[in-house]
Amino acid sequence: MPPCRCAARVSARGSGTALTVEVMSTTPQRPAPATYLRRRLVVGGAAFVVVALVVWLIVWLIAAAIAAAAPKGPGSQGGDGSHPNAAALELDPELPAPVLRQLEYVRDRWDADSSEQYGVLGVDDCVNFTSQSLIERGWEVDEEWWYSEDGDAYAHSAAWRSSTIFSDYLAAHPERATALSDAQRAEVKPGDIVQFDWDDSGDRDHTAVVTAVREGDDGEIDVYYGGHTDATWDRSVDDHPKHPETKVYYWSVAG
Repeated sequence: MPPCRCAARVSARGSGTALTVEVMSTTPQRPAPATYLRRRLVVGGAAFVVVALVVWLIVWLIAAAIAAAAPKGPGSQGGDGSHPNAAALELDPELPAPVLRQLEYVRDRWDADSSEQYGVLGVDDCVNFTSQSLIERGWEVDEEWWYSEDGDAYAHSAAWRSSTIFSDYLAAHPERATALSDAQRAEVKPGDIVQFDWDDSGDRDHTAVVTAVREGDDGEIDVYYGGHTDATWDRSVDDHPKHPETKVYYWSVAG
């Protein structure tokens, strides 16, 4: 039983010594139903907000931990190197003029997301962009490798926009390029074509242009490339942590 609240009333009569003490007992009353309901709603709402904030914080911390552990970098490959430093943007002026034109084209448009002349193939623009660079280098279209002049990227020939079919095309045209394996890196040069087979299935999943070939501190040859999908300049061909089974191939471009 809850404690009572007491009030005392004292009175005196006349000049005598009679003293009257009256003690009144009061018991707290339950609030009106509407008031009680409002109080419960306020308390419940506050508790809900606190729980929601705690849950959100836990989810955010988990997401942050997952993001920190995941491979960094753009799109499908993961890794680093998509945003070049100033030094990486410098091209060797001693390169042949056609190769310089090709690499300048790639350097100036590696992160472009539109092209009035050639169009863009959404998330599969790598070969379309590589083919454009070869036009800048001086290649001419033929019956197998050509682009639609209305700018519709999906209307270009299959060899112009498919990595595997482009590889087949180059294999059939040794006057344009010859194949090199990854073990032949020492023969790779800027302006050559690099292709990736992400899952070692025998096809070609990605195509780009070699932008630089450098010797590392360990004496190994490091090859760098630029291109679209993912938008990349000066990225190592070994930088693909999302695809550990990757095989790398090259085409040594003639001229």
